[in-house]
Amino acid sequence: MKTVFSGIQPTGNLHLGNYLGSIRNWIDLQDKHNCIFGVMNLHAITLPQDPKALQQNVLDAAAVYLACGLNPKKSTIFVQSDVAEHVEMAWILGTLTPLGWLNRMTQFKEKTKQKTVQVMQGLSRVNQVVQDESANLGLYSYPVLMASDILLYKADLVPVGEDQKQHLELTRDIAGAFNRRFKNEYFKLPEPMILKEVKRIMSLQDGNKKMSKSDESDLSRINLNDSSDLILKKIKKAKTDSQATITYDENRPEIYNLLNIFATFANKDPQLIAAEYETAGNGKFKTDLAELLVEKLRPIQENLSNFKKDQSYIKQVLRDGKLKAQEIAVNTRREVFEIVGL
Repeated sequence: MKTVFSGIQPTGNLHLGNYLGSIRNWIDLQDKHNCIFGVMNLHAITLPQDPKALQQNVLDAAAVYLACGLNPKKSTIFVQSDVAEHVEMAWILGTLTPLGWLNRMTQFKEKTKQKTVQVMQGLSRVNQVVQDESANLGLYSYPVLMASDILLYKADLVPVGEDQKQHLELTRDIAGAFNRRFKNEYFKLPEPMILKEVKRIMSLQDGNKKMSKSDESDLSRINLNDSSDLILKKIKKAKTDSQATITYDENRPEIYNLLNIFATFANKDPQLIAAEYETAGNGKFKTDLAELLVEKLRPIQENLSNFKKDQSYIKQVLRDGKLKAQEIAVNTRREVFEIVGL
């Protein structure tokens, strides 16, 4: 039985992209592998968070895990900050990570503000893009903490989307660097795991942007706790284009995204759905998509409502998960410290 590790940041409501891209895939894994799923709150504070809201978001994220079907008797569900070894391991791995590797990480560039300044080159002024100096060290070293998360549990497999592949490649590089430095094949190189052919879920307001909790517009996403009326409203207001027909074409990113969402929940080929609605018009297509989402999300929402009424149960699940996670993490920390000479 192999070890699988994954997690999601508790920053606001979890949405359709989180469910389709991550959580839904986890459900089948827990019957086949040793699964460890974290609520990654240390990663969350790389951007400003309201402390009280963050604490509640942690419990809400755990409630979503349970509502979607994760079983604490089959999987380890824990809060990242409850296991101090994540931070200790990150420091050790950070001492082995060249700055050049971190400079290549595209997510840091995407999440930090950039500005264009004019600089002199010889006798000419040229524009140069520079990072905002307010960007923090935590955001820059985020991939090292992610490597710590994975390697601490000696994970064999890591379910990842396209946007996280680069970070997993860095994790493998760091593991290799550790093994070479200490001439000890201690860390295995974790493999990416792509379980289902789910297209990346994009914003409902911009088909070229990933659906995100951090988007200022709530209309850009379907939250897992959205009411039926709100789901209908968001889908009806979802951006499309001026073409009269519905076709499955990557060059039409908004309708392409909606077809991918429809296909995933209907368990049908998106091209067949496009053919079915080709001349039906956006109104009919969007109404049917909204009704499908309401139907498919209703069981999760009912479960979520029940779990949120029992906060004591959620906290007990996380306490139990902490103990199970610590049992592995403490042993790895002890072995790594011994290898390093600490």
